[in-house]
Amino acid sequence: MPTESGSCSAARQAKQKRKSHSLSIRRTNSSEQERTGLPRDMLEGQDSKLPSSVRSTLLELFGQIEREFENLYIENLELRREIETLNERLAAEGQAIDGAELSKGQLKTKASHSTSQLSQKLKTTYKASTSKIVSSFKTTTSRAVCQLVKEYIGHRDGIWDVSVARTQPVVLGTASADHTALLWSIETGRSLAKYTGHVGSVNSIKFHPSEQLALTASGDQTAHVWRYAVQLPVPQPAADSSQQLCGEDEVECSDKDEPDADADPSSDCPTIRAPLTSLKSHQGVVIAADWLVGGKQAVTASWDRTANLYDVETSELVHSLTGHDQELTHCCTHPTQRLVVTSSRDTTFRLWDFRDPSIHSVNVFQGHTDTVTSAVFTVGDNVVSGSDDRTVKVWDLKNMRSPIATIRTDSAINRINVCVGQKIIALPHDNRQVRLFDMSGVRLARLPRSSRQGHRRMVCGSAWSEDHPVCNLFTCGFDRQAIGWNINIPALLQEK
Repeated sequence: MPTESGSCSAARQAKQKRKSHSLSIRRTNSSEQERTGLPRDMLEGQDSKLPSSVRSTLLELFGQIEREFENLYIENLELRREIETLNERLAAEGQAIDGAELSKGQLKTKASHSTSQLSQKLKTTYKASTSKIVSSFKTTTSRAVCQLVKEYIGHRDGIWDVSVARTQPVVLGTASADHTALLWSIETGRSLAKYTGHVGSVNSIKFHPSEQLALTASGDQTAHVWRYAVQLPVPQPAADSSQQLCGEDEVECSDKDEPDADADPSSDCPTIRAPLTSLKSHQGVVIAADWLVGGKQAVTASWDRTANLYDVETSELVHSLTGHDQELTHCCTHPTQRLVVTSSRDTTFRLWDFRDPSIHSVNVFQGHTDTVTSAVFTVGDNVVSGSDDRTVKVWDLKNMRSPIATIRTDSAINRINVCVGQKIIALPHDNRQVRLFDMSGVRLARLPRSSRQGHRRMVCGSAWSEDHPVCNLFTCGFDRQAIGWNINIPALLQEK
């Protein structure tokens, strides 16, 4: 996630076990570094035409598979010992019941029947245990079509957040560790405006619900409200790219080169250098910010363990929300009600209720075992939370004790986003994948990723645009680019 300054290449360290440490450096003051390859003694001296990065990845994957099957083998041995013990007990009980030694044929019949039952249990247990592995390799049966439509390249460092304007003209916004926020034409991929008012990493961007205003949060301990005025260019005819069916059988190929940092397409677009309003009260990095319903107030989340509610017009601090035990990672507001949800490294997220001006209640949701990277509102009374513990949970606000659905994945999850109309959750992962699930936890698709398309570094965020005719999902990552996708999921598949 975001930083006060720094180079995108430091993002290559995001797969380390302590991701929070490396991100902490990037969100405040990171420098240009090159990732050193993992030492692999097994690779030395071997003659192979595969790139070292591919060989290293293969070794890691097969190592995980070996460990899984080793555990299954141990379970198998234990179950076989149980079978032998039960057979011995069966023979002893048979003698006691008959009062005499059972004939060899009778004993064999009873033992055979018992063994067949236990063998069936063994097969069931084995199949259930291996399903986690097999499901990672089998092809999905869905006919969901996920097509890459446009790439947005212009930032000089990793992109932490992406957002779509809710008013006309509909533009795309990106927040980057290069201290800038960019506005883009969705159709042409051209940058329309650049905001340079922050002196630290821009960690999030959100558009006002009814005006041409943007809200950005930064590692410089402030959040800025700034006005933009853009004119959309006339889209040019684009070459027709072939559609790709999303599936879990996508082949991981070698990484292609990252966008050229020296080529800056945003250099010739208008620059906005100063905010209309600067929200200052935090004593640490401001990691996220969002508008409350109506757009007259804004909420910010900070590494100083607090969230602040501001009056945008006066810049005055209305409420300081305290209670989290560690740094906050995200905040989100309800689209129609005065509700705020904040997530934190303390493994919890909290729901703040401002609907009654005289009472500000708070509810704590516990259920994750690692940092809650984001929590967002969805249709009805549901909240979806994602975590570094590799799970996503769907919660009912009326029943906070346990989630109504849990999605288990193979990688840490970053800033999730929910398509309210189709009830689809987009999960951006540390491992460069983006997966789509429905609200009941059923996997719908995985966005294509190969040497020719997709993200080449950690995917940090996502945003849906339900009204745009072509691009309805946008993703961003440490590879310094945002990508626009066309997602077509048949209604029958969503009802499955």
